Amino acid sequence: MNTEERKLADLLHRITPEPPRRVTVEQVAYRLVSEPKLGRQTRGRESAAPRPRRRGPLFSRALAPVMAAAAVVVIAGAGAGIAVLANSHHTPPASAGGPASSASSSASASSSPTQTASSTQQTTPATGLAGAPWGAELIGHQALVQGSLISADGSLYAIGNTSTLDRINPATGAVVASVPYNMPVWNPPVVVGNTVWEVSSYNGGNIVLQGYDARTLARTSSLLVPAIGGVSIGGQGVLTSGPDGNLYVAAGETVAVVNPAIPQEIHRIQVLAGKTSSVAVSPDGSKLYVGTGSSTSFRLVVFNLPSDTIANESTLTSGGAGGNLVATSGGVWGTTGSGHSEWVWFAPNGNLARAVQVGQGAGGGLSSFPSYSGGVVWVGGTGDVVCASPATGQVLAKTDIPADHGVAQYFASPVVSAGQAYSYYQTDASQQTGLVRMTPPAACTGNVSS
Repeated sequence: MNTEERKLADLLHRITPEPPRRVTVEQVAYRLVSEPKLGRQTRGRESAAPRPRRRGPLFSRALAPVMAAAAVVVIAGAGAGIAVLANSHHTPPASAGGPASSASSSASASSSPTQTASSTQQTTPATGLAGAPWGAELIGHQALVQGSLISADGSLYAIGNTSTLDRINPATGAVVASVPYNMPVWNPPVVVGNTVWEVSSYNGGNIVLQGYDARTLARTSSLLVPAIGGVSIGGQGVLTSGPDGNLYVAAGETVAVVNPAIPQEIHRIQVLAGKTSSVAVSPDGSKLYVGTGSSTSFRLVVFNLPSDTIANESTLTSGGAGGNLVATSGGVWGTTGSGHSEWVWFAPNGNLARAVQVGQGAGGGLSSFPSYSGGVVWVGGTGDVVCASPATGQVLAKTDIPADHGVAQYFASPVVSAGQAYSYYQTDASQQTGLVRMTPPAACTGNVSS
């Protein structure tokens, strides 16, 4: 090629665009791990407390090539179309269908559950609490809603004070899965099979139930339950489950029975005593306990199942609101009081005329709840922690709660997992909150008739 031909070739090269260059999997992977990620905006009610962001380990740019090499495996598995997706600016089309289909689909990115891989969990060194009941040790520092801690299938579940539904590993005290959840009415989680159920809306004439995968807490289902006559404004324990595997919902002037496997409402029980505020089903499924009332009185209606006939009705004349029902073989447990004095009662066979107080209760704006776990009933508070017989209500063992520098300490009603008892704890004196593990005496092991 002579000089003139070379000049002509250079000129043609300048004015002719290059063909598009191929984007390799390695280049895409490198950019995924080396470029900064976009922060997520916080969703939820404006009045809700901000949730702490969970952050993973920070990697320097020096590790980016190594991470890129590892990412190649993941990206390559997505198929040959990955390069097209990486360069596309189109938004995926919206899912066809109405609210019913979207309710059962996965939650949006901002409300998706967060998880901690079990291989990276570290056991938090337990912190001893001087003079604490039954050798209680602090194993976690998360703040929980009082009375929301439950135990099911080797995990603990609770409502976090930062508006979350949490799954907790009892061995480490660590939150291993969490999903945003705003509690509209007090109710602990209800676990049926592989699903955790909670009330996501409770107002006017509508109740909405949400189901979450028991392991990942990914939302799996949603169900609208009409509240005939409108919901009670004093709801405390409006959702429970029975041995038949169904859910029972305090739904206005009725109790709705829901098959969670469908999910679908299958039955209604009419309650003539007023708007229902709390429900519980006996362990053998023969009795349904329904609470109604106001801020000054509480009425209990006992239904025979499955006939739905009324066995008896009675009223608690304690002068305070009632609710938070828990049914056992011997009768039903609940709460009463308000403000600076709340306590737990046991009503043999559901007769409130024979109700007796169990435990010293709680003061200072804190609450005392009954919990049925490990074969016995537990009652906590600021005065003492007790375990009691589910058949007779008799206290089997108790321990006093000492003051912390003159300020009351709070131990919520324990729950049992793998033979250990766990409770939510807080003290204003030293500003400590969290999950505690304790070792109750043998009398609380549940080796009694239930």
